[in-house]
Amino acid sequence: MQKDRACNRKYASTEVLIRDVREEAESAVRKYMISMERKDILFSEWRSLRLQFSNAISQPVFTRTPIQGEGGLAIEVALVEAPTRQVVSSGPGSSTKVKIVALEGDFGGDGGENWTLEEFNRNIVREREGRKPLLIGDAILTLKDGKGLVGGVRFTDNSSWTRSRKFRLGARLMDDIDGIRVREARSEPFMVRNLPRDSLKKHDHPALSVEVWRLKNIGKDGAFHKRLSTERVNSVQDFLILLSSDPRRLRNMAKELATLICGQISPKI
Repeated sequence: MQKDRACNRKYASTEVLIRDVREEAESAVRKYMISMERKDILFSEWRSLRLQFSNAISQPVFTRTPIQGEGGLAIEVALVEAPTRQVVSSGPGSSTKVKIVALEGDFGGDGGENWTLEEFNRNIVREREGRKPLLIGDAILTLKDGKGLVGGVRFTDNSSWTRSRKFRLGARLMDDIDGIRVREARSEPFMVRNLPRDSLKKHDHPALSVEVWRLKNIGKDGAFHKRLSTERVNSVQDFLILLSSDPRRLRNMAKELATLICGQISPKI
């Protein structure tokens, strides 16, 4: 009899142990599943990426004139996480290539941003028949730490013939990021007007505020003009300030270009 009671007590304690272990295991599984669900949500949000233009386009915009951001700054494109708008500065996509395109001005006019890739592509504007490509210049940029600058892109035609009489700039990835859908960027709409013919003429006595290429010996978009632009010498005033403050620097720039183009330096430089 005593032996039976001892067996019953041992059996009961074993049942309690098994029950406790089962409950502990089930609790651990529930916690694990909740943890995985949270990770899936975070992973899904992190994978929701988009391109965006970080600054607005300076207006008015004229044909054959580089498109700039407000304040004369270069237009910046960034790859960001959609939920937070934080720049993706590392990992896949932070150094990918981006292409700039022209879009119809009324694309996404309802304020919605849930377009498909097909809808985006349908709203890309091509040149009119028999005309030059609508966008010229360096329309492809490479992101660095998730950011890149649009440089030297120009329209060759005005926007008067489009549906809304306006364009937008668009930006799209040239390659996929591990199969992730990255939302394309879309600027605000703007009109593009023909550049007046007399605006390309040289000035005998240019004002301080006009572009530096108005000086007779500086060709528009020529090597010297581009070199000056890299030094942020964009106006006649900028040129005179550099000439006054650091003439040797200006002379060295001219020498560099002369050597590059001619292979030798003129004694007159």
